[in-house]
Amino acid sequence: MSKQLPIAALTFCALALPAMADEVNIYSHRQPELIQPLADAFTAETGIDVNIAFVDKGMAERLVAEGDRSPADLVLTVDIARLTQIVDAGVTQPVASDVLTSNIPATLRDPDNQWFGLTSRARIIYASKDRVAAGDVTSYEDLADPKWKGRICSRSGTNDYNVALLGAVIAHHDEAYAKTWAEGLKANLARKPAGGDRDQAKAIWAGECDIAIGNTYYMGQMINDPEQKDWANAVRVDFPVFEGDGTHLNVSGVAMTKSAPNKDAALKFMEWLSSDVAQKIYAETNYEFPVKLGVARSELVQSWGDFTADSLDLTAVAKARPAALRIMEEINFDG
Repeated sequence: MSKQLPIAALTFCALALPAMADEVNIYSHRQPELIQPLADAFTAETGIDVNIAFVDKGMAERLVAEGDRSPADLVLTVDIARLTQIVDAGVTQPVASDVLTSNIPATLRDPDNQWFGLTSRARIIYASKDRVAAGDVTSYEDLADPKWKGRICSRSGTNDYNVALLGAVIAHHDEAYAKTWAEGLKANLARKPAGGDRDQAKAIWAGECDIAIGNTYYMGQMINDPEQKDWANAVRVDFPVFEGDGTHLNVSGVAMTKSAPNKDAALKFMEWLSSDVAQKIYAETNYEFPVKLGVARSELVQSWGDFTADSLDLTAVAKARPAALRIMEEINFDG
């Protein structure tokens, strides 16, 4: 049976027991409730148990410290930077799989097969339906325009999603432009950055600001939460673009650890996660964009309309992360 285990228990099992052929152990940066439906469906179909340990911080450091004794077979995480950090730490291994390379577009997987994107999500604008007209926000560059002074809400500038967005600004322009843009965005804030993406929608609903930056899938989660539904209904989904390009996307993804005590079972799970069945679960349960061509978005996500995805290679965003984080700290975005 698929289950969640505390990290300490999972580590103890690896040291005390031999690897089992009918299980796969996962360190997940993603919230367990988002992964459990996938784990349960996989177990029901294959009989292979999935053990999930939620690791909020320091995943790469933990894997380095555990070394060959690590019980983890796979890492599931969000954000291209987190994926590349795990790879750069030297704790993953390349995976050769015709299934994965067939199901996942080349732009959404590592050229050396160290990580594979499983879903994508857009970094969009939550706009007040009452106070912001359709078409008022068209580009990310526009967010630094003084016309938005005192009207924007944001989570922390050092949050992975915002750092990735600033990394994309760097990749599209340059560091000097990105710093000026980030300073302009900060100057337009209605309040000190706080909370998560859903808190920004709540702030718009409460009249504290008019627009905010957020991920698409949070809208689906809010709409289906009785306590948060009013927040979601107060905002409109707008898809801004980079000037001359498209809407910024990020990914959730998977990588196989170098230690992987259950390598065969882990590979089966990786391949299954790219299947029609799993991609549909991602779409319908988590409101994310499937990466496999031909798998439809959920009806709710489709209702937000179509958009053109940014053509920027995600590896360029990951490479710009150090500079983006430095800029956010230099300008004291959260101050």
